Amino acid sequence: MQKYKVNEKGQAMPDKVCYIDKTAFEKCDHTEIRWLGGAGIMMNIRGTVLMIDPVLQGFDMPLLFEMPVRPEDILHLDALLVTHIDNDHFSRETIRAVLPVCDQFHSTQYVAGEMQSAGIPGTGHDIHDTFCIGDTSVTLTPAKHNWQNYYPEFQYRTWNENEYCGYWFDTPDGRIWLPGDSRLLEEHLHMNPPDIILLDFSDNEWHISLNGAIQLANTYPDAQLICIHWGTVDAPDMSPFNGNPGNLLKQIVNPERLQILLPGEVYCLPAKS
Repeated sequence: MQKYKVNEKGQAMPDKVCYIDKTAFEKCDHTEIRWLGGAGIMMNIRGTVLMIDPVLQGFDMPLLFEMPVRPEDILHLDALLVTHIDNDHFSRETIRAVLPVCDQFHSTQYVAGEMQSAGIPGTGHDIHDTFCIGDTSVTLTPAKHNWQNYYPEFQYRTWNENEYCGYWFDTPDGRIWLPGDSRLLEEHLHMNPPDIILLDFSDNEWHISLNGAIQLANTYPDAQLICIHWGTVDAPDMSPFNGNPGNLLKQIVNPERLQILLPGEVYCLPAKS
């Protein structure tokens, strides 16, 4: 069943939203993954609940749908992770709203410093550092997304590659990888094969590009692919927000593994014995 449509502006977008209720935060015997819209991800790993790059309120551009969960409806987070400084990933307003119910905040060293300046107790890490959230091991993977260096209005500092990251999760039920916003890097093609890739397929020079997403997907032909970073922002002329999942379906090996989730819809990774 196709879960997306193309609107009158030519943007691929989800058909509807699956709103997240309190059961999503309860202990379970497997791993659940939900796309929150944009680049946001929620995971419940046998009862350990975390979010990555949630932008649930306060975004400065118009959206195509309501977010599947409001900050005030989040019962508890064991951790919130941020990949980089861009405001469609690092939402200070969302993070402040969940401060009372979130145990840990993690990012790169630079973003964690920005968190601390905003009164958020962020913990910073270097690329390839590993830390644990419950029974899950989390490793920062490299990303190249320092686009700000090429625009005069942002050249008030040097933006370094190590300020941007992806995340690799070794969970009890499998290996989950979020490459993050990044050009395709050689290291990305030589990873331990993941079970799931949270795939940004934006056809943009500072993202993976459509060809890069196809190459990455076909490098790991057995990995399930969950589409992210598409169909959320009402900006038809901005390529970072306008990937079309149908373009991936036509060109990847084993296209049946492409998971086009509705915002808030659950994907279950079965428990490993």
